Amino acid sequence: MDINQIAQLAGVSRATVSRYLNDGYVSQEKRAAIARVIKETGYVPSQYAKSLRTGKSNVVGVIIPKINSASVSRMVAGMTTVLNEAGYQLLLANTDNDETREVGFLRLFGEKNQVDGIILIATVFTPAHEEVLGSLKLPLVVLNQSHPGKSCVYQNNEGALHDITELALRKGSHPAYIGVHEEDTSAGRMSHRGFLEACREAGIEVPDCAQVVTTSTVDTGYAATEQVLRDYPEVDTIVCATDSIAYGTLTCLKEYGHRVPEDIQVTGIGDSDLSQIVNPSLTTVHPYYKTSGIEAAKMLVGLMNDSDTAQRDIRMGYELVVRNSTR
Repeated sequence: MDINQIAQLAGVSRATVSRYLNDGYVSQEKRAAIARVIKETGYVPSQYAKSLRTGKSNVVGVIIPKINSASVSRMVAGMTTVLNEAGYQLLLANTDNDETREVGFLRLFGEKNQVDGIILIATVFTPAHEEVLGSLKLPLVVLNQSHPGKSCVYQNNEGALHDITELALRKGSHPAYIGVHEEDTSAGRMSHRGFLEACREAGIEVPDCAQVVTTSTVDTGYAATEQVLRDYPEVDTIVCATDSIAYGTLTCLKEYGHRVPEDIQVTGIGDSDLSQIVNPSLTTVHPYYKTSGIEAAKMLVGLMNDSDTAQRDIRMGYELVVRNSTR
């Protein structure tokens, strides 16, 4: 079934059916006839043909670092509400934190008629990223990192780590830090900076052996905590850059016979659902991930519709959530 057959069955011209499908003016009588035929035949307009005609796909490409991340799911939930309302579908591309795959998706989405815009939930920017971003003709918004020359929505990881470290140091004097690799500017480098700044303000110098860099999983959090306990036995506070690391830390401390928070305090970042039900419940930071997804989607819709083409940076706020893993 195509537009010509719809026109023939409805007793109207092809041009009239085209106007109907594109919300143009059609008399009430002809509109009713076309609607009846479409309902009877189950006709669905070809999205590919429409994209060839309009130059738009009504699809947004969203590149995510991992599919099983609580923070990513909250961001995607936020952007979905905005994009669906604006008439766009989402095409998710999961990279599993593979930088090469991320660049490949940027190139793929940049090809003609693939998508109308891109939201990149970024972790790192390599020279390969910079090359493809520099040649990209589509509207793009970077989420979760700041990037010069691009519209961005990102978390205030430095402020968050500073404030939660400051809170923990009210009842601790020998802190350790378990963070993520610092190629990730926001979650890695800026988080580490916030931790060290709070320690400096408290007059505490943290030895290198009490600062461990790893990846954001429960298993790596466990292994890093073992390393801290071995190399810095006087530790009384462990500040983790993510909740996932903190869950591994809590498990390790419990298995090694350390009480939390009586012997060692633990903090995280993320406020995922598990933070409320682990034992003890986790003191953490609640970033506004869903809201950041909403803001990124609004920004991209403005860029795609040429209604808001100014480059903007939005740094999100956060909230400290004090639970039972600190004193």
